[in-house]
Amino acid sequence: MREPVDILLVEDSPGDVRLMAEAFKELQTATALHVVGDGVEALDFLHQRGAYSAAPRPKLVLLDLNLPRRDGREVLAEVKQDPGLRQIPILVLSTSSAQEDVINSYRLHANCYMTKPSDLDDFLELVVRIERFWLGTAHLSSE
Repeated sequence: MREPVDILLVEDSPGDVRLMAEAFKELQTATALHVVGDGVEALDFLHQRGAYSAAPRPKLVLLDLNLPRRDGREVLAEVKQDPGLRQIPILVLSTSSAQEDVINSYRLHANCYMTKPSDLDDFLELVVRIERFWLGTAHLSSE
């Protein structure tokens, strides 16, 4: 049996965390969903600092833009400038569909930008699409 794929969800909305966790339970691919609630925790997790010193290196990051303490744009910029982290695909999941947010995310080297759905069925469909492409088709780095 294959080891689960470690995925980091950076999300401050408990409702969205719950919907995402439920959706990931339905997948064919074994995943380990790790959740942090703000940008500071996300960077600590990714850099394996403090309480996250033993955290696994995620194969994929699902990043909300509007976060407390450090927003998703700051997290994205820092991760993509770090030679040890930049190969991790970052999928921005935001309630915003504003063209400015989309363009800015890609300028900061996001690998994908998706608008968050509002109900469980749509979350399920989104997660299935993530699974098919990012966990099924794309080759993720083993570093």
